[in-house]
Amino acid sequence: MNISFPEFQPGSVWLVGAGPGDPKLLTLYAYHALQHADVIVHDALVDQNILALAPAQTRREAMGKRGGITSPKQSDITAHLIELAKNGLRVLRLKGGDPFVFGRGAEEALPLLEHNIPVRIVPGITAGIAGSAYAGIPVSDGQSNQVISFVTGHDKSGNVPVVDWHALAKSSPVIVFYMPMKHIDKIQAELLNAGRNHDERVCVVSNATTDKQQTCHATLGNCLEKLDNSDIKSPAILIVGPTVSLSDHLLECFS
Repeated sequence: MNISFPEFQPGSVWLVGAGPGDPKLLTLYAYHALQHADVIVHDALVDQNILALAPAQTRREAMGKRGGITSPKQSDITAHLIELAKNGLRVLRLKGGDPFVFGRGAEEALPLLEHNIPVRIVPGITAGIAGSAYAGIPVSDGQSNQVISFVTGHDKSGNVPVVDWHALAKSSPVIVFYMPMKHIDKIQAELLNAGRNHDERVCVVSNATTDKQQTCHATLGNCLEKLDNSDIKSPAILIVGPTVSLSDHLLECFS
């Protein structure tokens, strides 16, 4: 395989997407970074099997943010990355999914650049696409939608995101919510109030693409009741829209 990668320079930080969970979905670029890092500063959601791909002597540091769990402040994470890089280490900041899709990638990259630390961004496969696919749900289909919206389930303060719900409900047939569980009751209410149908198909996928993946199929109207009677917990995504019904036919492609 004749693929060339840039050298991982000492004193630099690579912000790398680890993908949605399944190690088989890791990119070659991310694997290259794992092989050459001196220290891996990883999110809480990065699969241990991915971390195991790095050499045994590589230092691993867990430093991620999880809703409802005491986590380091973003400013502390960034300060630590700066310190490690200034000590001349090859720093791999390994983030679940893609660093630039609700991954705070820019929040970490910009301060590093301000401190004259070289930064490289390595995209990863985001959970909103791969997690939906592993549940047999395409996020787009030529027969049903030409628009997809990806929406965070909470803002950086943990509150319901400020969204024009009427515009979202009207313009986007398929909506994928990241981290929806904390406010899923409010998300449901906002979508219904904005005119989405009670009978519209929805699906919640937890621990997407991993051996622990679980799905809960429901309608927008009864999803809270269905979730109350399930074992579904965070991390999860919520898919709303007509493509959810395609899982009835496509799920076998991922079994």
